[in-house]
Amino acid sequence: MVDTQSTQRVTVTGAAGNIGYALLFRIASGDVFGADVPVDLVLLEIEPALPAARGVAMELADSAFPLVRSITVTADLEEAFTGTTAAFLVGSRPRTKGMERADLLNANAEIFSAQGKALNQFAARDVKVLVVGNPANTNALIASRNAPDLDPQQFTALMRLDHNRALSQLAQHQGAQSVEYSQVAVWGNHSASQFPDLTFAQRGGAPVEVETSWYTEEFIPRVAKRGAEIIEVRGASSAASAASAAVDHMHDWVHGTQDWRTAAVVSDGSYGVEEGLVCGFPTVARDGRWHIVQGLELSEFQQERIAASVAELQAERDAVAHLLP
Repeated sequence: MVDTQSTQRVTVTGAAGNIGYALLFRIASGDVFGADVPVDLVLLEIEPALPAARGVAMELADSAFPLVRSITVTADLEEAFTGTTAAFLVGSRPRTKGMERADLLNANAEIFSAQGKALNQFAARDVKVLVVGNPANTNALIASRNAPDLDPQQFTALMRLDHNRALSQLAQHQGAQSVEYSQVAVWGNHSASQFPDLTFAQRGGAPVEVETSWYTEEFIPRVAKRGAEIIEVRGASSAASAASAAVDHMHDWVHGTQDWRTAAVVSDGSYGVEEGLVCGFPTVARDGRWHIVQGLELSEFQQERIAASVAELQAERDAVAHLLP
């Protein structure tokens, strides 16, 4: 639980972007740490985006949030991460025309290597780090590997958006509300290879039953490719829903959970996932840590789907291996 007597220093990178913009106002209103926990907000941006970030800071100030003690806008990593207790690493290099996936991975490796080193040197020793910028899982791995003095479990990647999408699609299919379901999980990478898993799902304490054809041919690919679908319809990538998922992830990390949540955490070897990879698992949060749900019996179908996504994570890791300490 959060110490309500101490101010949380919260750093958001890519603060002038659409996700950062949506996220900051939720943090400032108390949705993450609580309605009685003050926050110091730090908005980190690259130099060309500093004017836009200052505009965001002006709007935050104009909102007169009672919990906001200070707002800092900076392009300097030391200033951004000194004393940080929670970091939302949102800013990342987008894939541009003609850029191969390996180029994207290498470009982001430089960004997240530097941020990992800065967190290692300047952040609070109990800092919680959530990587939102894609490819989120591998970016979290890079940041963690560059912060050897911090526990790898302090680094996570955002797969709560996939989890929320899975709940929403299931609820819509059954004419129910998302809150009625439990024990839903998404395994693997935050990419089209992910495995949204309803095997253990329950509704009101009873197992969820769905048509096999809908599950394999509609549900799984739709959740996995929902981001692309939104881009096609909206003409822009998910922003508010990603910010909302980031709020959910950090809130639950701080306050704890009873039911399963999907979090991408550093693997300890559970379920055959190579140790050290940042992978989505069914998890619960207790005592300020994410814990992988243990003891699940996986079918051949589940194992195959998980293995395919883990193979992609391994390929991403191998592509930036020369940049990993």
